[in-house]
Amino acid sequence: MNPALSVLRQCRLFQDLPPEVLAEEILPRGRLRDFDKQSVLIAPGDRVDWFAVVLRGRAQICQIFSDGTSSLMDALGPGRALGTDLIGTRSLRSPYYALAAGRLQILQFPGALLLEPGTLPEALRLDLGRRLLALLSDDNLRKHYRLAILSQRGLRDRVLIYLTMQAERRGTPTFRIPFSREELAAFLCVNRSALSHELSLMEQEGLIRFRKNEFTLLSAGRGRSTWSAL
Repeated sequence: MNPALSVLRQCRLFQDLPPEVLAEEILPRGRLRDFDKQSVLIAPGDRVDWFAVVLRGRAQICQIFSDGTSSLMDALGPGRALGTDLIGTRSLRSPYYALAAGRLQILQFPGALLLEPGTLPEALRLDLGRRLLALLSDDNLRKHYRLAILSQRGLRDRVLIYLTMQAERRGTPTFRIPFSREELAAFLCVNRSALSHELSLMEQEGLIRFRKNEFTLLSAGRGRSTWSAL
């Protein structure tokens, strides 16, 4: 199977579509693009009338401020969609950066593929439109939950709420997070050294166990079923 086709089948926009539909209707309309580490895919103010699926590597969605600090909003690995939140806006202008975290390959599509009649068989296009709406709704929930995290003043509270969300989402106290330590610090808007120190203290106190990006939530933060939709 074409490697790109295999990754498309992991993307929520195209998941469960028949392989022949992906191969004949979707894949030929995509454009392969490769980026080096720290390349800018999207900058604030850019007009974005396209979306893409990450095939290899990772893209970071972030805000970069005038003092050089940054805030990581998301990290997109293979199968994740990029730009879907912009193609339906009035201005098509991006408020954020999208950067290549390392060597990155994406499959880029025109936004019209999902939005304009005649680009695909209409039944397929309408189905993809419904999938896009579900995808955007879930992304909106993630942003809401991130605001809930950042509303916590204490570093430990931010960490515990984030880890509880991840555990409940996966239905297990042991899970992998999609961030490196540096990315997690940027996502939580905290200092990396302070985060590493706090994680070590939490492990010593029997709240968590962790190794790299695999965590086990032991006794803290359980029972918050409001986070399970993340």
